[in-house]
Amino acid sequence: MASFPPRVNEKEIVRSRTIGELLAPAAPFDKKCGGENWTVAFAPDGSYFAWSQGYRIVKLVPWSQCRKNFLLHGSKNVTNSSCLKLARQNSNGGQKNKPPEHVIDCGDIVWSLAFGSSVPEKQSRCVNIEWHRFRFGQDQLLLATGLNNGRIKIWDVYTGKLLLNLVDHIEMVRDLTFAPDGSLLLVSASRDKTLRVWDLKDDGNMVKVLRAHQNWVYSCAFSPDCSMLCSVGASKAVFLWNMDKYTMIRKLEGHHHDVVACDFSPDGALLATASYDTRVYAWDPHNGDLLMEFGHLFPSPTPIFAGGANDRWVRAVSFSHDGLHVASLADDKMVRFWRIDEDCPVQVAPLSNGLCCAFSTDGSVLAAGTHDGSVYFWATPRRVPSLQHICRMSIRRVMSTQEVQKLPVPSKILAFLSYRG
Repeated sequence: MASFPPRVNEKEIVRSRTIGELLAPAAPFDKKCGGENWTVAFAPDGSYFAWSQGYRIVKLVPWSQCRKNFLLHGSKNVTNSSCLKLARQNSNGGQKNKPPEHVIDCGDIVWSLAFGSSVPEKQSRCVNIEWHRFRFGQDQLLLATGLNNGRIKIWDVYTGKLLLNLVDHIEMVRDLTFAPDGSLLLVSASRDKTLRVWDLKDDGNMVKVLRAHQNWVYSCAFSPDCSMLCSVGASKAVFLWNMDKYTMIRKLEGHHHDVVACDFSPDGALLATASYDTRVYAWDPHNGDLLMEFGHLFPSPTPIFAGGANDRWVRAVSFSHDGLHVASLADDKMVRFWRIDEDCPVQVAPLSNGLCCAFSTDGSVLAAGTHDGSVYFWATPRRVPSLQHICRMSIRRVMSTQEVQKLPVPSKILAFLSYRG
């Protein structure tokens, strides 16, 4: 079994340039487990980077200062302590009341986290509320942390203070996602087989429970226009939800093992799902068609082999912000960068025991977390988007596949707009 198709010469694939790393401190002497870094995230405005360091701890650092520290050290790797030290040295020039870094003890193992930013004109969905404990302003930036005990804690990023403690899940919260429209609508995915919708502008009240999964829910993601939610989980489950009506749209079928991660393209025209079956699939979320397959094992494994311990479990997937690239992380100790129009990686990087990954807000860096609580950073593939691709993304941001197919344009253009050519 190989990691690439026979036609591909692995030695000719570009190796990603290492930007830096943030190393977790040594484990407490009384801790035998719980040091994994299950989640990393960048703030929507690019101001902060956060990761679960293990042993209940989440660290928040200003991303610009971290990047500066990496550049100062050249190609050398640096620890998180040196990054935070530089952040403190530069704190005098920062914004008032926005400390450069925080170390947060969440009280339990952290499985998920997500940044959420507020837009004042996006009001609570509960229209009858006249009084709120919290009134989130335009410059509000929150961090949600999902814990092993089923609780979700909401923190003020600028002060490090705990604002809300959401209690309803009965098992660990495996993933969190904020609606990207500034409404502070939060969705949580749990091992209790449910997704729960929370309205933080209504003081964190729970809006809805979404039930369809027959087993653990591993991950969830909003579409860019907030109209859809994807949730994935054990037993090959991939579900799409209508987030206006809180009803299921469809189930996507094709994976042969647990599906553990999902992400929408920036224009909402593609949905990527990563599975233990050694594959990443790209779907059309508007009609459920399977458009692309990114394989991590060759020849392609049979359904029986793909559904077991095949040594190529894909752990994470993330779309770049230019809409041209997808990153995946697998158990074969490799990070892959794919172009959406090619079935083999354009760039790779070595990584042992990887668990999660995310692109920086500007798309120039990929961060990945590991079993020992550390984070590693690589430069991402750089490619100037074509005018055709930019036009496609502009159209697809506002038009579904069904609407595109009704356009009076040649069939080749329709295929291109539908990511089929």
